[in-house]
Amino acid sequence: WMGPEGGQFAIFFRKGAPFDLQNWQTPAFIDTEKYRVVNRTDTEVQFEHQAEVENYSGTVFQLKIERTVRLLGRDRVRKQLGPEVESLQIVAFESENRVFNTGRAPWVEEKGLLSIWILGMYNPTPETTIVIPFREGPEEDLGPIVNDAYFGKIPPDRLRIGKGVLFFKGDGKSRGRIGISPERARPFLGSWDAVKQVLTVVHFNLPVESSRYVNSMWEIQEDPYDGDVVNSYNDGPPEPGAKPLGPFYELETSSPALALEPGKSYTHFHHTVHLSGDLRALDRAAESIFGVGIEVIESAFRVQH
Repeated sequence: WMGPEGGQFAIFFRKGAPFDLQNWQTPAFIDTEKYRVVNRTDTEVQFEHQAEVENYSGTVFQLKIERTVRLLGRDRVRKQLGPEVESLQIVAFESENRVFNTGRAPWVEEKGLLSIWILGMYNPTPETTIVIPFREGPEEDLGPIVNDAYFGKIPPDRLRIGKGVLFFKGDGKSRGRIGISPERARPFLGSWDAVKQVLTVVHFNLPVESSRYVNSMWEIQEDPYDGDVVNSYNDGPPEPGAKPLGPFYELETSSPALALEPGKSYTHFHHTVHLSGDLRALDRAAESIFGVGIEVIESAFRVQH
């Protein structure tokens, strides 16, 4: 996908439309339009697409998308995640996502910017816990730890903040979304499915020099570039009695806001690794990557007295 979703520079809402689910529409160029396959091997496929999109404020963007999806071997995963994964069963892949400004005008903040936005979508279970490490520090320096106001504040029995890591339920039973700012984000997030015994890890390229990210809140925003770099969504009924969209849960990452000159481009990488096997090895991997082991993750939402 690409962002922003909501706000005065949104590309998921037509100009003047209310910010609600009835008026929300994924743009055709990232939803229904076909992409051309330009290269294919046994382990990867590369696509490209020329597109045009207009934002909520009337700015028109011409762009080209190059996207490569490739399987990752064990050596590459070990290099990224460490030796703790060596004995585990691994399914791993990455998407390499490049966007070009093919128009004649530069993309500028005053008229709205786009971002590359990757949403990994997964099957929920009653015992799936999303795990997101964050940078610790005072709010006056780094801002709030988490934005949990996208679709209504999330209750503490579904979102818990630990020491340097937060836990969010991925059960597909209650609609909610959280976000981590660039000041707080780390280049890893993931989930633990205690039913299927699968540890999922997402790794992405987090630039250290950028703090301007598009704001996807469904409202006219005070600062449209005070957005999040990491997001997670848990699906559920959008209103009482309604059916969920999936259900599913998501692990999401975004590029910075793309202030691209004509002909220039930006590339965002998003890696997904599913790990299974010996529970002790999984515990060591979780501890190494997220800073907490399996027992701590599983205990995050146990009944507290």
